[in-house]
Amino acid sequence: MSEYEEGEEKEEEKEEEEEEDEDDDDDEEEEEEEEEEEEEEEEEEEEEEEEEEEEEEEEEEKQNARMRRG
Repeated sequence: MSEYEEGEEKEEEKEEEEEEDEDDDDDEEEEEEEEEEEEEEEEEEEEEEEEEEEEEEEEEEKQNARMRRG
């Protein structure tokens, strides 16, 4: 194999490695985005649950007040 062919082969290997690194970076970025989305969804669910609990407590208080009056 000539020096030229060896140089070409090394260049190809280098390009392949760079592509793999880019793919890995893309995968890592995608995973991070998915994790962030999941965290946001969990936070939203928790907020909704808290709001529901507050509404239930308010409703109970209204019912208790009615019972005391009635």
